[in-house]
Amino acid sequence: MSAPQGRAVSPVAALLRVSRNRPGAAAGERCEMCAAPIGDEHRHVVNLESRGLMCGCRACCLLFTDESARLRYRAVPDRYLRFDGLPLDARTWNELQIPVGLAFLFRNSVQERTIAFYPGPAGATESELPLDAWAAIVEANPELAVLRPDVEALLVRRSAAGGGRDPVASCHLVPIDACYELVGRLRTLWRGFDGGQEVHAAMDAFFERVESRSRAAGPVPAAVNSSATTGNTALTVGGSS
Repeated sequence: MSAPQGRAVSPVAALLRVSRNRPGAAAGERCEMCAAPIGDEHRHVVNLESRGLMCGCRACCLLFTDESARLRYRAVPDRYLRFDGLPLDARTWNELQIPVGLAFLFRNSVQERTIAFYPGPAGATESELPLDAWAAIVEANPELAVLRPDVEALLVRRSAAGGGRDPVASCHLVPIDACYELVGRLRTLWRGFDGGQEVHAAMDAFFERVESRSRAAGPVPAAVNSSATTGNTALTVGGSS
């Protein structure tokens, strides 16, 4: 049905229109917005208020791709980038107050701050990052300004090394739903204090997949580089649906 002349159709109104004719319940994965059948490989939408993930069909996800729109939901993109040589030594990592060597960081637009999650036997533990410490990292590494709030995360894995420093083994931009997938997987496998061999094998397999899908992060546009060094970084940069 075409929209009346002179009136814009909001994403919510479009969803309501689709839902009136949605099919009845059936077996298999279905879009949580319009109930259309979807395959095992499908996209997700983030509820910005609850941070919950919803399975979505392509049509519904396309309704929530406009980053400038003031919407309750945001579609999770399918972008993987690799940041080579990001200088997060032991001292810098300790300033972020993250007690383990694996974490994902994302910008929460509702709380207007960057949050870190790290896995454990009970699932994901949340930690609000010290704003000054995170702002200093982004000011020194303006390429991180490409992370989209709520839907993309900076996934960092560090490995022990000699000389009193722990270099970054890998640092990637990944979709937020990939991070939640990893946390859920590790929770089911976790044994003992450090997770056990199965957890470490699962992490290795996950990061191999991330690496295979990632491309190197490109040069920082001048406008982004400027905004990342003006002192407003903490309000414009995200890390994460």
